[in-house]
Amino acid sequence: MPALHALLAATRPTAERPLVVVTGAGISAASGIPTFRGPQGYWTVGATEYRPQELATAQAFAAMPREVWRWYLYRRAVCRAAEPNPAHHQLVTWEKRLGPAFALITQNVDGLHTRAGNSAERTYEVHGSVDLMRDLGTDQRLTMDDDLLIHQRDQPLSDAILTRLINPTTGNPCRPHVLWFDESYDEKNYRFDSAMERASRASICVVCGTSGAASAPYLAVESAVDAGAVLIDVSPDGNPFRDLARRYERGTWLERTAVEGLAEIAHHLT
Repeated sequence: MPALHALLAATRPTAERPLVVVTGAGISAASGIPTFRGPQGYWTVGATEYRPQELATAQAFAAMPREVWRWYLYRRAVCRAAEPNPAHHQLVTWEKRLGPAFALITQNVDGLHTRAGNSAERTYEVHGSVDLMRDLGTDQRLTMDDDLLIHQRDQPLSDAILTRLINPTTGNPCRPHVLWFDESYDEKNYRFDSAMERASRASICVVCGTSGAASAPYLAVESAVDAGAVLIDVSPDGNPFRDLARRYERGTWLERTAVEGLAEIAHHLT
């Protein structure tokens, strides 16, 4: 395994060849947010228990929008109760230092990156955000009020809340601004093409806290490796990115949590 210091000492990010960080649920673990596919992701409607892969779909929203909204507003309450952790703040420090030589691609919808201080311009939320909703007729994005939350799993979604999930300008109902399992990445809603373009010019690609279950992180990392970027995988568990780093002459990995791993990289990043 190539030494982390040697790989980073020979590489300086620039606006043309940025440092690109790709994050997943593992970076939010220290903030207490449960993983999407874990036990907290399951949701009961009547006597039926739904898996996230069943609820997070356009098909489910068309059939039972009230229940899908109830689930998302509960998830939003969990995310809003959490605070950014040192790993999030480390990425803010890198962006402030590097400016246009930094890009952040995240599959997380919890909003912790931007709440910590990363800019919307350089943060590519390719799966969307629980803090936004989207007009079903126009695709206009709207920021939800802070109090649009469901705090208890058995709390019903009231008519008063439902009426606030409407675009006041058009009168159209809105949907959560998240990418669903039966939808595809796009540029218009999720800046996917822009994110991949940044990855394809990376000088350093840090993958932090993602298992590779979603396709966007893997596509971003593949693009970065094709461009000859240094690849660093940060995860306490094995994943496809560690396997790739093992085979790649400019790849290495840190068997660390996100907080520990990013701090170690920061120590060597010149």
